[in-house]
Amino acid sequence: MILRFVVAVLATWRVTHLLASEDGPGDMIFRVRRLLGQSLVGKLMDCFNCLSLWVAAPLALFVSRHPIEWLVSWLAISGAVCLLERLGREPVIVQPAPQPSQGDLDHVLWPEACAPDNQPITHRENSPELQEKRSR
Repeated sequence: MILRFVVAVLATWRVTHLLASEDGPGDMIFRVRRLLGQSLVGKLMDCFNCLSLWVAAPLALFVSRHPIEWLVSWLAISGAVCLLERLGREPVIVQPAPQPSQGDLDHVLWPEACAPDNQPITHRENSPELQEKRSR
């Protein structure tokens, strides 16, 4: 059963990759994809993960014909195919976003709170009253 599962995963990956990412022999797949355009099936052919579900369904019958085992095999084959596809891509390097300077933070994402005298609270931290309280 393990060998059948591995073969089903590899076959699913090959067919899904052909349909979603390649032009096919003689540009046959490219022509079909262009013909389908933005229809539901055309959009399906652009999504590797979505397409792997549909390609894996009949190949899961190769692994098992019992309904519950077929359902689990179907999802497992599609999941394994998605993992294989991710392993084959270039790694994504996440770099930290540059931190804005204090001046860039003024008036950006939060509203300014105002004191009763309508002076913005964000600018009151250097007010003479606060400096006097700090010096005590």
